[in-house]
Amino acid sequence: MVKSVSEAAGIAPDVLAKYEPVIGLEVHVQLLTNSKIFCGCSTRFGDTPNSNTCPVCLGLPGTLPVLNKRAVEMATRASLALNCTVHEHSRFARKNYFYPDLPKGYQISQYELPLATGGWIEVEHGGAKKRIGITRLHLEEDAAKNLHEGFSQSATKAYIDYNRCGTPLCEIVSEPDMRAPEEAYAYLTTLRQILLYTGVSDVNMEEGSLRCDANVSVRVRGSQEFGTKVEVKNLNSFRFLQKALEYEIERHIGALEGGGRISQETRLWNQSANRTDSMRSKEKAHDYRYFPEPDLLPVHVSAAWREEIRGALPELPEAKRARFVASYSITPYDAEVLTTSQALADYFEAVVAAGAPGKSSANWILTELLGRLSESRRAFADSRIAPAALAELINLVESGKITAAVAKRVFATMFDSGRSAGEIVAAEGLAQISDTSAIELAARDVIAKNPENVAKYKAGNEGVFKFFVGQVMRATRGQANPQAVNDILRRLLS
Repeated sequence: MVKSVSEAAGIAPDVLAKYEPVIGLEVHVQLLTNSKIFCGCSTRFGDTPNSNTCPVCLGLPGTLPVLNKRAVEMATRASLALNCTVHEHSRFARKNYFYPDLPKGYQISQYELPLATGGWIEVEHGGAKKRIGITRLHLEEDAAKNLHEGFSQSATKAYIDYNRCGTPLCEIVSEPDMRAPEEAYAYLTTLRQILLYTGVSDVNMEEGSLRCDANVSVRVRGSQEFGTKVEVKNLNSFRFLQKALEYEIERHIGALEGGGRISQETRLWNQSANRTDSMRSKEKAHDYRYFPEPDLLPVHVSAAWREEIRGALPELPEAKRARFVASYSITPYDAEVLTTSQALADYFEAVVAAGAPGKSSANWILTELLGRLSESRRAFADSRIAPAALAELINLVESGKITAAVAKRVFATMFDSGRSAGEIVAAEGLAQISDTSAIELAARDVIAKNPENVAKYKAGNEGVFKFFVGQVMRATRGQANPQAVNDILRRLLS
């Protein structure tokens, strides 16, 4: 078992509590456009390397960029959903640095005049809500992708896939408002959900649609000055983000308590070793020699266009959760799970619209549907049960035509076959038995076969009554009316 830094260094809990972490995140989000930000090449993921390229995105001499209006619209949509102020005028700049994945020798980004600033989102952590500020959201082009082969220095080969180069990105920079790795996790989760709801990105971390860099430092609690900041780059999962932050916080505290100092640097998360490794020093700020992009006009987002985009925003997760609780009498927890994705929330409302009660619909979706999808390792989109079909099953239970036990059996068949509840109930003769004479016959048979339990019940052992109920239900294949079973057993046993 790998020990944490605090365990390995012998850092006591009271020493850890002496310090306060300060965390800010820089999140890069690929926008869900069909073509790149400055040319007409496809942004499709997974195509043959270097097949979606042209002279513009390869930075060949004499080419000129042309701004993709759809990218500006999507970035504006994201900005408004994140409560940012979208500026009427913004401007692209050249960020100059040399790296193999940057064919022009510079990146077209936004610097002094970003698209949007001053936003916020609300996150929940530890049962309390907290507002995390967003400094800015700006547009830029993505770099190409470096691919490495081999492990030893002599055997390593590097390849570059330029398909990603020029894909539209928005960079979302938070304020350093987070004070725990769990808050950073909650922030990134909430941000991802909002971006999914607005449809601006598929935020698929495995495909690189969402990438995160974390800035972290520690300071003695009560201090107003920030400590020395370290950047942890390219965190491609929520779990890695939290683990990397935990490691860095403990590493900083261990160094400071030991009389050392923290170097300002960029580090990478090493998953196999469960630690961060130094990538490069940042003692001096890198001079990117920003200057306005001469080949692009300033970006103009008119008030009318901004409000048109705002009007097209969907209901966002927080508002949807509140409405679900108020309208369907479900718990806040149920509402939170049901709004995890737009597709799941829409499915729930479609089941209710088909005539099923809200609470019952939530229970069946969360317990049976999501449970079986998880067990079978299938995606929600692969479910064979349409909303109307689930509503039919729920109403068969609500109306007393089938029992809850039978309904679960019917649901299992629906899940595997896609057949309707009514069809399955009719074909297999699963309708609820309300004939009291048939139920009494089964009850008398169970009582006759279990004299010892009868004696226990008559001696005051009320708990054994559940045994009799279970046996009668088993004898009737779960189809007997539960209330009738209880009433008949009480009468016969007394």
